[in-house]
Amino acid sequence: MSTLPSPAQLRAAEDALRAILRFDHPADAVLRAFFREHRQLGQRDRAWVAELTFAVVRHLRLLETLTGGREPHRLLLAGLAVLEGRSARQLDPLLAASDSEWLAQVRGADRTSLPLPVQLSLPDWVWERLLATRAPADAVTLARAWLTPAALDLRVNTLLASREQVLERFAADGIEAAATPFAPTGVRLPDKPALQHHPLFLEGKVEVQDEASQLLTWLVAPRRREMVVDFCAGAGGKTLALGAAMHSEGRLYAFDTSKARLANLAPRLKRSGLSNVHPQHIDSERDSRIKRLAAKIDRVLVDAPCSGLGTLRRNPDLKWRQSADGLAQLVAKQKAILAAAAQLVKPGGRLVYATCSVLREENEDVVASFLAAHPQFRSLHCGELLTHQGIALDTGEHLIVSPDAHGMDGFFAAAVERNSAQQA
Repeated sequence: MSTLPSPAQLRAAEDALRAILRFDHPADAVLRAFFREHRQLGQRDRAWVAELTFAVVRHLRLLETLTGGREPHRLLLAGLAVLEGRSARQLDPLLAASDSEWLAQVRGADRTSLPLPVQLSLPDWVWERLLATRAPADAVTLARAWLTPAALDLRVNTLLASREQVLERFAADGIEAAATPFAPTGVRLPDKPALQHHPLFLEGKVEVQDEASQLLTWLVAPRRREMVVDFCAGAGGKTLALGAAMHSEGRLYAFDTSKARLANLAPRLKRSGLSNVHPQHIDSERDSRIKRLAAKIDRVLVDAPCSGLGTLRRNPDLKWRQSADGLAQLVAKQKAILAAAAQLVKPGGRLVYATCSVLREENEDVVASFLAAHPQFRSLHCGELLTHQGIALDTGEHLIVSPDAHGMDGFFAAAVERNSAQQA
């Protein structure tokens, strides 16, 4: 953020932040609603408001500790002073007479004496869980990576364009872009330009999808003419990737319990050029549609509802909207969903379970519990599956990636295979 905000921009940011801090809806959805209600804000105003409010949410625990509360005006000024290093002289046009003294105290505070979870703006329960599975230095490295905004990752729709063609078009338009290090059809844009009106997006040649999420397609590895299920399809980003990998052949079901999320898939599906996708609204993991497809599906992807803590670079509000109690409920749901999805898999078929979480309770523990209860499934080695497809990323039996180690969202995936009929 290079320019100092105007008093009007600061007031707009205060109103937006006040709405976000209720934490009753995702921060990005709150901002979209706020901007719809404040159409007088120009594009630069909106970009500034979004950037600073997200920075404050990202560093909220530190800033509220330094300011003594959650008053939006003080949090934003402290953000400008502490996070951007703005001097008192630079901030003077934005300061009321009562602001100078407390802001001087904020600037002079010894932040290194604060507890680590405060410095790193993490809830205690998240910090404790990181330390349970990581060395303290590794936990600090990951937490610091979460405080850095992510780049914009895109997936190239290979039905309509190649990655080389997309990179050439971005270069011609003066947009900085590069191939993602691991995902074969990924493109990374460090400056995060607005692309909703760019021809590549409008023509369905690119879709927004983090590189970690893209890798799931290569673990599922669907083939042409197979029957495939995306069990928790949501808005369909992974569904579209699976469909492209199938060359729009076979049959691909997109299951979800939310009609609203599936409705968001419709325009994306239209742009994609895919003809093999069949969105299906289900009431729950016990829906009759699932029973009718039992033991008939070649590949099943379960991108399970989770804490989302692996995506804190993009969704920093999640660490304030989740709780230890809520985590226990999520784990129970994950186990139920995985068991239900497993019923779909035919002998010799593959099931991939994934979350955008870094917590063992949602990941390794869920998979271990599933395998113990379902001896007809055996674990596959994710590193070997990716290597077989020319992707040089081997994190072991499970796919485990993180922003500090791999430059992508924190993600977990496990692949299992149902024994063939002869082995069952």
